[in-house]
Amino acid sequence: MPVPSLANVAYDKLRQALDNFQYVPGDRFSENEVGAELGMSRTPVREALVRLQREGYISVMPKLGWVVNALDFTVFEQLYDVRAVLECAAVDLLTADHDVALRLAHLSALWCVPVPQRLTEIAEVSRHDEQFHMDLMTASGNLEMARIHRDITDRIRIVRRLEFTRNYRIDITYEEHSRILQALLRRDGLQAKILLQKHVRVSRDEVKNITLHMLQNARSKQPLALIS
Repeated sequence: MPVPSLANVAYDKLRQALDNFQYVPGDRFSENEVGAELGMSRTPVREALVRLQREGYISVMPKLGWVVNALDFTVFEQLYDVRAVLECAAVDLLTADHDVALRLAHLSALWCVPVPQRLTEIAEVSRHDEQFHMDLMTASGNLEMARIHRDITDRIRIVRRLEFTRNYRIDITYEEHSRILQALLRRDGLQAKILLQKHVRVSRDEVKNITLHMLQNARSKQPLALIS
């Protein structure tokens, strides 16, 4: 197994710290501070910070260092809405395809299973949940729609990662994905779109509530070290 580069190690640790709200929007830090915390030189630290900047987590301010970006929930809600529009368009393409069962076979094998066969590891289910929606887009055959959807997925990952901080989301996700797939396999586009729109809407509201709750808790505590 290849050894991760120092930049990747720095990125993973910084991402974990940001995900856990050890730093909240508005907090600032320098490359030297991060390097000292991680025991690394500035080069891998800077590579990691630039990557986080591209992903929308942080920004650089001349002479002031790096700052954790504010979470603009209006933008996130709009991105979720666009995502729902794209996925509903994919439903129309899929239900018009006679090979829909074949196109969705790998998703059915994962999500349409008895309860004892369901995955239970939260991080794994979270990854598969994100992939479920991207695979629906790809299965539709419209690769440009799939590309736009993938870009949106990258942008909302900042908050969407929090959806599976609550264990009950695993069973709900399995049940909702299964119902969506069953409607698609029946080629019932209307029902599939109703289920899909509700699924995306609930997910959007869930992550917003979790994020606000976690931010409030984080702000009420004493500042933490960047890396615990």
